[in-house]
Amino acid sequence: MNLRKRAISGIMLAGSMVVMCAIADAASTVSAEAVAVVADTRTDLATDGTAGVVAQLNQINTDIVEMAAGIEHSQTILVASADEEAQAVEDTDTLENASVVQNEAASIEESAQIESEEDGTAQDAGTTEDIQETVEENATDIENTENTETENTEETENIENAEDAGNTENTEDAEWQNRLMADVDEFLYVRASGDADAEIIGKLYKGDVADVVESGDTWTHVVSGDVDGYVNNDYCVSGEDALAYAQENVETEAQVNTNGLRVRNEASEDASVITAVSEGTTLTVDTDAEAEDGWVAVKYKGQTAYVSADYVTSELALGEAVTIEEEKAALAKKAEEEAAAKAAQTTETSTVQNASVSASYDDVTLLAALIQCEAGNECYEGQLAVGAVVMNRLRSGAYPSSISGVIYQSGQFPPAGRGMVASIAANGPKGSCVQAAQQALGGSDNTGGATCFSRASSGRAGVVIGNHVFY
Repeated sequence: MNLRKRAISGIMLAGSMVVMCAIADAASTVSAEAVAVVADTRTDLATDGTAGVVAQLNQINTDIVEMAAGIEHSQTILVASADEEAQAVEDTDTLENASVVQNEAASIEESAQIESEEDGTAQDAGTTEDIQETVEENATDIENTENTETENTEETENIENAEDAGNTENTEDAEWQNRLMADVDEFLYVRASGDADAEIIGKLYKGDVADVVESGDTWTHVVSGDVDGYVNNDYCVSGEDALAYAQENVETEAQVNTNGLRVRNEASEDASVITAVSEGTTLTVDTDAEAEDGWVAVKYKGQTAYVSADYVTSELALGEAVTIEEEKAALAKKAEEEAAAKAAQTTETSTVQNASVSASYDDVTLLAALIQCEAGNECYEGQLAVGAVVMNRLRSGAYPSSISGVIYQSGQFPPAGRGMVASIAANGPKGSCVQAAQQALGGSDNTGGATCFSRASSGRAGVVIGNHVFY
């Protein structure tokens, strides 16, 4: 009987141990899962906000309750088995002992459950605080990261811009390290060797650039265009000095890269268009004008204009040395052109009689005064020709309709604008000029209908009479 009681007590004790082990395992499992859930909760908080955290906490509590219920169910089964064993031996004392053990097991289970719940609650509270701290830390980290990235981006852009500007300057400086220019008013001779008595093979004009082949103490071997020779160092600048010299003494040109590029009177797309130029046109850059972002200031018909910087390429208008043969050929070509222009001029004059124009004494005097100012020292034919030009303008309809209007038209006859004509008219012009004026008013024209004249030395085609060419 005692043996059976001991056996039953052992079974109950073993069952209690199983229950306690199960409770411990359950607590460990819940704790592990809670840790995993905390990690997931942090992610949920970033994606789903506070709602995600609450959902995770509720899930932890549910899991704890379910585990406790499972443990209680196992304990119930274990106690039931012990009851059946006690009935088999029909021992009342054993049943009482089993009841006592059951109560003890229940107490142990309840204590374990309460302890587990307290731990879980504490863990949940701690987890919530950890999550909040983590969220705040992450938010701060993100903000700091964004600020750092923005600062880094700005610093990178500034560095890149500075590097680009520096690289451009360095590249330009590097290009000029082996360049040379002649610091002269007109040109510098290039000789076949480094000797003042050596043959002259070319000329390096002001504004021309040469590449240095070999530097010497007195002479430098250079190449420019088709010229390969030596120049005296006393009349040259090189390297950075050559670059500075070029920037100061050589014009900058803007090469147009597109057809129909608009030339505007201001640096704005809304500004008035002065003209449009075609691709390949070269414009002179106005380096004295204030720089405007995205625009290039150019000189156009005596005024400052602007073109878009996106459609032009600006560079110094550097020249190259010329050989003696090239210069001779250029001079010969110029002489031929001048000869052709003179050939187009003729000294043969024929007088045409046009209809006479009635004029007052004042008109005759005014025309004679102009003739004296423009051709007072010329031959009579030259004086008549000046009078004929005034009368041809009067008949053309393209000029004012009166003699005084033609003579005083702005920008046409400089002596009239300077008051010389009025002065001579007041004092009385000389006789030959009065006679030429009267003949011109009478219809005589020895210019072939010319309405303009200039110095014969200009080379302009026309009828040459005295020192003037009429056209």
